[in-house]
Amino acid sequence: MKKFNVTLVGGGSTWTPGLLQTLCKLKERFPLNKLVLFDINEERQAVIGEFAKVLFKEEYPELDFKYTTKIEEAYNEVDFVFMQMRTGGYEMREKDEKIPLSMGLIGQETCGAGGFAYGLRSIRDMIDTVNDIRYYSKDAWILNYTNPAAIVAEALRREFPEDKRILNICDQPVNLLRSYGRILGRDSKDFEPVYFGLNHFGWFTNLYDSEGNDLVPELKSLIKERGFLPVDAEQRDQSWLDTYGMVKNMCDDFSDYLPNTYLQYYLYPDYKVKKLNPDYTRANEVMDGREKRVFEECKKVIERGTMEGCEMVHNDAHSEFMIQVAESIAYNQGKIFIVIVENNGAISNIQDDAMVEVAAVLTANGPRALRVGKIGTFYKGLIEAQLAYEKLAVDAYFEKSYEKALQALTLNRTIVDAYKARKVLDELIEANKEYWPEFK
Repeated sequence: MKKFNVTLVGGGSTWTPGLLQTLCKLKERFPLNKLVLFDINEERQAVIGEFAKVLFKEEYPELDFKYTTKIEEAYNEVDFVFMQMRTGGYEMREKDEKIPLSMGLIGQETCGAGGFAYGLRSIRDMIDTVNDIRYYSKDAWILNYTNPAAIVAEALRREFPEDKRILNICDQPVNLLRSYGRILGRDSKDFEPVYFGLNHFGWFTNLYDSEGNDLVPELKSLIKERGFLPVDAEQRDQSWLDTYGMVKNMCDDFSDYLPNTYLQYYLYPDYKVKKLNPDYTRANEVMDGREKRVFEECKKVIERGTMEGCEMVHNDAHSEFMIQVAESIAYNQGKIFIVIVENNGAISNIQDDAMVEVAAVLTANGPRALRVGKIGTFYKGLIEAQLAYEKLAVDAYFEKSYEKALQALTLNRTIVDAYKARKVLDELIEANKEYWPEFK
């Protein structure tokens, strides 16, 4: 069995230790020859990198491992690049959340004005990184987790139209599938989903078991009766429990399909604003919670020199999804995953150049989207407005256009007011002047 050379971009991420542990867990299925962690933040990455040395000494001693801040060392002769960068770090995420909230607008890292800010910051670094990778490894598969995935995917589609080895993915549909499995008492790996939408903006229409039975009716009934919790509820912060809890409300109001959790920000923006604390947001929760826990545990492992007694808890869905996608591509397995692809008729009454999120068969030649067909008026209207916002946001970046940025934010369902859009845009421009192009 071939062994692969993999680079993980964002080596200093709090998600990295979990991904490293999962690589050990799945090493018989997706064996590695070399693994490189790459990050521009040397201090953060050094903690994760030294933790990794202890982990691999015990669980993957044959692995050639290093961590680096040098581009050539990171990207030379690699087969897969896993991307999970966060331009501006948590400091900028906090601004993404708090600036809109100070104006009575949704403050969330991927939705609304905050997602717009994060998206425009991510585009430049993503384009630069893809160019660096292609200079050293022209045939490497680039699997991108970087958010907000919808805006990033649209920007990369335009910048690299002929590059068929860039695949944008998100683990939230997988988290939902696992949560459905918890509700039903079944293994979610046996589910075959039918899903349509945009990233963080989609619905499950059907969920078939191994015998071809559609489980969606039963799931909707159980969610309406009992509510909805994530599969790893015991590990989740309160804000995530609240987020999953809103799925019941969405099922009560819009009963056709099972919604992605993020839709609540677009369907109930006024309600969500009232529930969010403008002084203590999700960014603060992460910095005070997962950030501290992960780095403290890594330092304990380094000090002890052994993984024995390690109490680190990680999101298996986040880690396993990335590796399973790579595995299906590497070994031409043709497994079905929900990924982001150019529409090209998958949703037949949405424009072909939309970057949609649908179920797709993954082979060595990349994704082959499974056809959804026509979608109903309500869902089509929601998607087309959100799609227009995403495309205008990317227009604003490439054209350095203030007007296109204003149009994008005015269209966004979390704002829908040009005066509010202009006010939050001006504040975000000032906050992001080191990262955004200068608008004309």
